[in-house]
Parts: sequence; C-alpha cells; structure tokens
Amino acid sequence: MAQPNDTKSLHRLIRFISSLAVDAFFREVRVIGGENVPKHGPIIVTATHHNMMLDPVILSVGFPHQRMLNYWSKASLFAHPIMRWILFSSGNIPVDRKSKDRQILFKGTIDALSRGEAVALFPEGTSYTEPRIMQVKDGAAWAAMEYTKWVRENPDKGLQNVTIIPAAIVYTNKSKYRSSVVMEFGSPISVDPYMEQFFSGVEGEPRAAVKRLTRTIERELVEATVNAPDWNTLYAARMARELLWEQEGSIKLEDFVVVSQTLVDLFSSTETTSNLRSAKRHLLGYYSLLQSSHLSNSVLSSLPLPRSLEPNTPATLPGRLYTLLILIRDSISALIQLPFFFLPLIVHSPVYIMGRVGAKLVEDEEETQAQNKVAFGLLSLLLIYPAIFFFLWALFSYTGLGALLAAVMVYLFAVYHIKMIDGNYERAKRFIAAWRVLVGVWTPKKWDLSLSAVSPYTQPRPPPANPWIDRPAGPSTKNEERQARSESPTDFKLQEEPLVKERPARRPPSRRLVRHVLRSRVVAVNGLAEFFDHLARSGRDKKVKASPHLARMFGGEISVSASEGGAEASPAEAWRYATEVMGFLEKRGAKIPTLGQGPLRDAWALSSEGEGYTTGEEQVH
Repeated sequence: MAQPNDTKSLHRLIRFISSLAVDAFFREVRVIGGENVPKHGPIIVTATHHNMMLDPVILSVGFPHQRMLNYWSKASLFAHPIMRWILFSSGNIPVDRKSKDRQILFKGTIDALSRGEAVALFPEGTSYTEPRIMQVKDGAAWAAMEYTKWVRENPDKGLQNVTIIPAAIVYTNKSKYRSSVVMEFGSPISVDPYMEQFFSGVEGEPRAAVKRLTRTIERELVEATVNAPDWNTLYAARMARELLWEQEGSIKLEDFVVVSQTLVDLFSSTETTSNLRSAKRHLLGYYSLLQSSHLSNSVLSSLPLPRSLEPNTPATLPGRLYTLLILIRDSISALIQLPFFFLPLIVHSPVYIMGRVGAKLVEDEEETQAQNKVAFGLLSLLLIYPAIFFFLWALFSYTGLGALLAAVMVYLFAVYHIKMIDGNYERAKRFIAAWRVLVGVWTPKKWDLSLSAVSPYTQPRPPPANPWIDRPAGPSTKNEERQARSESPTDFKLQEEPLVKERPARRPPSRRLVRHVLRSRVVAVNGLAEFFDHLARSGRDKKVKASPHLARMFGGEISVSASEGGAEASPAEAWRYATEVMGFLEKRGAKIPTLGQGPLRDAWALSSEGEGYTTGEEQVH
C-alpha cells in the first residue's frame, strides 16, 4: 500500500517519458496563467477533455511548479496489493462509483487533498470532438464540497479548504503533427461562496449549491476555449484565420484563443453584415477543397504563385513552365538540406510510418488520431533508442564510461532530430504541394472534375456525433434522433433492419482538384475582402455580437437578464464595436484583404491556357 509520503516514482518516470513524446510531436506547449496555481495546498484541477489520453499527458507535463497530479481510477482496480502500489505510485486515486455515500465515493480524493496534494479531473466526463463545450458534469463540484464537509467535521486536523483551478487545453490542430498547444489556467475558484447554501440543511439546497459551483467552473472553461454554435461557423472562422495569418504559427499562442473566438463571433450571426452568408459559403468551399486535396493555405501561400489576390486584379493559374521551375527550386532546396537530416530521417522512419498507421486506424475519430500517433511513435522509439544505445555501447566495449557516452550520444541525437524536424518538415510539405500543383496544372484540363462533380467536396463533413454526450432533449433534437434511427413517427414501431455500414466515398486524386483549389482560394479571399469592406463601411456605431467575456475585455456592451430561477443574473447578449474588432485583429498581425478602388469584378481570368473562366456563386455552392 502506498504511504502518504510516497514519492510517486512511477508518476515521475511516466511524466519524463511523456515529456519526450510531447516535445517530439508538438512544436510548443504554451502555459498561460501559471501564477494562478498555488505551489502548495489542496487543489482540484478541472481540465477540458478533447484529445483522449493526450490531455492528462499535456496537463501533467506542463503543470506549474512540477506538482504531482492524482487522477481518478475505479476503486476495484486497487484490490490487488501490487496493482494498488502501481496505481498509487503512478498518480491514481480510487473512486468507488458503486457507493451511494459520497464520503465513501470520494474517500481517495479526500485523503489526497488532506495531504495537500493536487487532484486532476475532467468534468466533461468523456473526450469528444464538438464545436463547443457540450457538458460539464457535477463530479468536481461534489468532490470539492464533500471535502469541505469533511474538513468542517474534523476541525482538529487544522486543514484548509480546497481551491478549484480551471484548466483549458486548446490545440491549434489537435490531430496534426508539429502543431502547438495552449494550456491556460483560469482564476482560482473558492468554495466559500457556496458553503452557506450547501450546509443550510434545507432539502435540495446542497445540490443547488453544487450546480452553482459547476456553472462557475463551466463559465471559466468556456471563456478560455473556442466555442462555436455549429461546425460550419467554426470551419469558416478557421479558414478566415488561415487567410488573415497565412504563415503557419504567425499568431502568438497567447492570442490564439481570443483571436479564434473573435472570428467565430463574427461568423455566428447573420446580422454582422448583409453579405455574411456568401462570404461564409466561399470560406467553407475553400476549406473543404483543401481538406479533400490534402493541401493547406499556409503551404500554398509559401509557393511563388501569382500573389495578386486583390478582388479588382485578375488572377491567373500558374503556367506549366512556371510550376516546373517551382518544383525544381524546392527540390534543390530540399536536397541541399537533406544530407544534414538524412540519418535522423532514416532512423526515425519507422516512427513516422507507425504514427501514420495509428492515425489510419481511427480516421473517423479526430480526438483519437493524435493519441495513436504519439502512442505508436513512442513504442517505436522505445525500440529504436535502446537498440542504438546498445550498439554504441558495444563499440565502447561495454565499459561504464562507454555506457555513459552512449547514453549522451543517444540523447543528443534525439535533440538534434527534434531541432531539425521543423524546417525539413515545412520544406517537405512545400515540395509535395509544389508537385501536386505541377501535376494538376500539367494535367489536361478535360481531366478536371466538373463543377457538378466537385460540388460534394465543397461542403465540409462534420465528425460523427459522440454518443456519450448529454444533449438537450428539445423537439428538434427528438426529430433529428427519429430521423437518424429511421423510426416511424406513429405510435407503433416497424421492425428495424440491420444497419449496413456504408463505405466512405473515395476522394478524387488531388491533381483533379488543383485548379478548383486555386480558383476557390481567390474566391474565398474575394469574399473575405468584401465581408470586411461591408463591416468597415458600416460606421463607428456598428455593433457585432460577441462572447460576453470578450465584450467585457474590449469595452463592449452586455445585456443582462435574470435567470430562470431568478436568483442569479446571467448575460443574455453581448456586443463589440466593429471598428474595435477590426483594429483588434490588425494589431495582432491580421492581413485584412481590401477591395481597393473601383467596383468589384465578377469575372476572373483563371486559366493557364488563355481561356476565360468566370467564377460565380455556383462554384462554391
């Protein structure tokens, strides 16, 4: 049995190995608000949970002051003495979910907090991929209040009350290799404002106090994450962000969440501008075509393609000779750097291959892809690095000094690989993109998909709904569920036929989409420019809907109405001024496209073969 002074040696070892995996997969993990986490004393950390096992890994590796975290595990797993030691030492505490007595249910949590330790929970209850936070359950609030109750019942122990620390984990692209992570710790939440109601003795009041505390936790998590009303709004905001900040990583990570939420707010209401629908449609069309062609706007913008994206200036597809020169240039650039990266590339090739295999196994589960990439890659590294170590140790005749030298060389080799990967990875993406553009442009135009054939690839496909999320059971939800289950709306039910698993439609080769992607890029920038032009010409008094916390931060307005219970007031609607929003984006580096002088043109010269190509609304429908 683990003792209170257990050093959690397994937790430290796992955290060290995990830090190596995190450094290898992610470009950066930026911790914000670390000063909100106390160095000592009992705390409950309530973290968002949208990326499976990577969430506790990121939380443990980047947690301030290197504090040890305790995670909930089923109490039945602690039955065997050896397993009990392993779980305690690796940072797990038991939770007896079968008990109806909450003091027994949270006994492991109370014991850990009484020793001044940190307990980490994921109050959403499950990992999921949705455009917003869908649920925050009461477990964390109950644990905090039950510990407070135990402290009150044991005044002789001289213990302090627990503090709740909200932690928002936001991924710039949670399934993408060499993306970044923002982990923000919000303001500490004290349980003092809820104690009087919890201990009032009135029936139903303890539960009401817990609900209030849960809403506070939820509000803190929502304010530190990106939340959109639907997938299309989130995708349109992402595409706008990529067009406004073309270079990957050009947004400071400290601004990533607030910039993303600002763009989401702009595209959330049709009242923002009269042309919002068309701009949103153009952005979604370009976003979807990029996904279908396995290209990215940042890579396309790095190629020396025609860069004239002003809506009044005709833009042409690159000529065949021009694209060939692009490919030659990038090939030479890659070959010059390759000798310095060749050995690490060969040694780590099984890691890349296994990571890709792991992602392929869960193509429809975005929140699991990165976990599999990291897990499969880490297992490969745990085979490769020891093999390199023993090989080098053998060269040093298995001496003690040789073992030390071999270990240092393996470590330096791993660091060298990580330092070299970013530049070479970007060059490889640019090389592949240039090759795809070359093939697409050189391919006879008659081989391109027709506008009707490409139409299905201009609509983003949202991820499948997570069955473990508690969704509100409104009338529209029931209708959607009935339709999804193919149920009869009458009182009787027909016998359901077994579901046939449909094979997903095979995406066309990227060479047949390249011209459509480049044309859609121009149309998307054109639409975005017109959208911001309407916004700028709407006047200084123009207000746009905003998230309440952003309205408070940037001098907006908030309309407050009483909640249903009448006990509390909650923000109903909030606005920011359009001029302030545009200034906010520009100050953070956004290159907002402008319409220039003269009327907006409808026709675009978009053919490399001298043929006119008119871009109309039908292109992105």
